Amino acid sequence: PLSATAALTALTFWVIYTNKMATAFAKKVSTSAVASRQSAVLPKAGRAFTAPKVVASANASAFQGAAVVPKARRSARTARVMSRRSAVKTEAKIGDSLAEFLVEATPDAKLRQLMMSMAEAIRTIAHKVRTASCAGTACLNSFGDEQLAVDMVADKLLFEALRFSHVCEYACSEEVPEPVPMGGKGFSVAFDPLDGSSIVDTNFAVGTIFGVWPGDKLVNITGRDQVAAGMGVFGPRTVFVFAVKGYPGCHEFLLQDDGKWLHVKETTEIGEGKLFAPGNLRATFDNPAYERLVNFYLGEKYTLRYTGGMVPDVFQIIVKEKGVFTNVTSPSTKAKLRILFEVAPLAMMVEAAGGASSCDGKCVSALDIPILVHDQRTQICFGSKGEVKRFEEYMYGNSPRFSEVTV
Repeated sequence: PLSATAALTALTFWVIYTNKMATAFAKKVSTSAVASRQSAVLPKAGRAFTAPKVVASANASAFQGAAVVPKARRSARTARVMSRRSAVKTEAKIGDSLAEFLVEATPDAKLRQLMMSMAEAIRTIAHKVRTASCAGTACLNSFGDEQLAVDMVADKLLFEALRFSHVCEYACSEEVPEPVPMGGKGFSVAFDPLDGSSIVDTNFAVGTIFGVWPGDKLVNITGRDQVAAGMGVFGPRTVFVFAVKGYPGCHEFLLQDDGKWLHVKETTEIGEGKLFAPGNLRATFDNPAYERLVNFYLGEKYTLRYTGGMVPDVFQIIVKEKGVFTNVTSPSTKAKLRILFEVAPLAMMVEAAGGASSCDGKCVSALDIPILVHDQRTQICFGSKGEVKRFEEYMYGNSPRFSEVTV
């Protein structure tokens, strides 16, 4: 048997030996794990490598009541590819600048240039309306209408804008109704420089109306031939409203303090609502059908919203997305509204917004009336499809175009 001293010595050597073996084993395991992790992230030979980074996903974070989930960050190349793909699908949206919107609305660079030029003129007119004289000029245009100083200022600004756009062939206005060569190539424009100028001194809203036709013709055309139509509305706010052929909706841009136009509204549907603007009410005295229609509006407690300015009275239908505007003739009150300068451009905007029009006593759209002379005049109804149907039924006995519309 071993002595106590020998036994203690043997036990000491055994403890030392087992500790060394355990340490060696632990180092081996650790080295193996490190090698395994390195092999998992090392790239193949000859390929550049960037270690992946992780960021918290906002949609799956503690802010949404869930644990933060790691999300791999895209490489720069992947981000560029995704950006290009999304750019192809981009559509004009609220908050766009005018230039950004036009890029999406039309591929025609000349039309974009023309619309930008009209926007510049409208911005300048908005300032001039606030400062120019409302006195008469002792002049008459070729239609016999008295011309005001503010009319002439707006007229001059629009002709200058079209001339310097270099994309306008001919232009004419209510003040200068004979087409004037503009020296450009692409489009011809007809405009009312300041509709409602006689109520500027009362501080009511007024506006500019224009229509754009391709080529060099401003007669023997229809409103449906227009490639764009717009109006500037000068009131407490200055807005530029227009529609582009082939692009859905009627679009409103608000003039900002810095002089830029901001896309603030898109109208694609005009619904039913009890709001009416009855022009030429004198016709009710010898037009019984019109008298019955106006009595219907009153009996049904429609809200009267009429200023005497065609621009704000029609614009409210687009911005409120409801209502009706009427201007009817009678044996003693002749038509005043001109198709080329007012009715056709407004019809394009109203119908692009989802509304309808009825023109010339023929139960047809104002866009389908042939424009044979510059001074061609008509009666008109703008509004929702239901209101235009009611107008035609009261005025002409039936409304075949809207037989399926319920009113």
